[in-house]
Amino acid sequence: MNSEIRDQFPILSEKVHGRPLVFLDSAASAQKPTRVIEAMRDAAYHQYANIHRGLHWMSEKTTEAYEHTRDVIARQINAYDRHEVVFVRNSTEAINLVAHSYGSLLKKGQAVLISELEHHSNIVPWLMLRDRAGIELRVVPILESGDIDLDAYEALLSDGKVGLVAITHMSNVLGTITPARKLADIAHKYGSRILFDGSQSIVHHQIDVQALGADFFVYTGHKIYGPTGIGVLWGKREILEAMPPFLGGGEMIQSVSFEKATWAQIPHKFEAGTPAILEVIGLAAAINFVEDIGYEKITQHERDLTQYAEQQLQTVSGLKVLGHPEQRGGVLSFIMDGAHPHDLATLLDQLGIAIRAGQHCAEPLVRKLGLHATARASFGVYTTKEDVDALIEGLERARKMLT
Repeated sequence: MNSEIRDQFPILSEKVHGRPLVFLDSAASAQKPTRVIEAMRDAAYHQYANIHRGLHWMSEKTTEAYEHTRDVIARQINAYDRHEVVFVRNSTEAINLVAHSYGSLLKKGQAVLISELEHHSNIVPWLMLRDRAGIELRVVPILESGDIDLDAYEALLSDGKVGLVAITHMSNVLGTITPARKLADIAHKYGSRILFDGSQSIVHHQIDVQALGADFFVYTGHKIYGPTGIGVLWGKREILEAMPPFLGGGEMIQSVSFEKATWAQIPHKFEAGTPAILEVIGLAAAINFVEDIGYEKITQHERDLTQYAEQQLQTVSGLKVLGHPEQRGGVLSFIMDGAHPHDLATLLDQLGIAIRAGQHCAEPLVRKLGLHATARASFGVYTTKEDVDALIEGLERARKMLT
């Protein structure tokens, strides 16, 4: 990516420990371009009010900006209907909403199917549903490459008892991009709905929920250069309409008495209380930023960068890149002989290089790999080959100190 794009991220001009910042932790949370920061600031300065309820100018103006974001997202992911876009705090809340509301429609004896690649946010809500409702939780294994075992996947679906598949679209540990359309077609063949966790994939690739064959798709704003505290649940209209509310309170009702309440239409049925208004406005600015660059350009940049980084990491003695999936996004986890990942991250930080170390909220996957922790470098639209070169130089220095 050219310097004009990097220049739109003011934090990248900062220094850490007196050194230029090399930020390689975008999979955890991406940096924010100026237009996102300014969109939220300008709304707070010039037009902030609560939404939907007010008749005054400020409320109407803010409501218009808030609902405009719903239109932006519906276009971004090619939703069938803008009313299928539900605002939540993050992917975690979106999955919990589905587990609570769609999960209440599942019958005892039915199952939910997840994979060994999942983030805790796509494991724990299903464990809670299992314990609460008596449904079965099934886990499809991965191959040594880090790809989904498709034969095992179909076998686990073949008895027709799986009511929902919930699976990542891109792993936050191995970078594995799962074959979404194939997974959806197999799930539907056996009568199951399918949810894709797009927290990572939305950053790197154009998403078309219709082309994916998805029934639900979730993502979180802060990974796509937007604010924290705002995420998206998309679901097919007929499914959302059949689901009961997740939270009760203001805005999600049609009428209330002391005897009963009736629910608003979707999406408001699932948006109880005052939402993250400024963050929703900021999310629209982030999506516009990405679309102005163009997903095709972003995807090619990050594919080239990931291939370059993988090649360069293999030149570091004693270092092993984990997994070799058929398709990998801009996430690389690795280990180094004789060096704990936490020590690597600490030493690199002293050089101004930010990576992640630990289990990455994916403890079962890390354990599956026979490890307690990994180091992880992850890329964004602002990452350059020079950043990768700085990482390699830093790892060489760390290797000499630790091994």
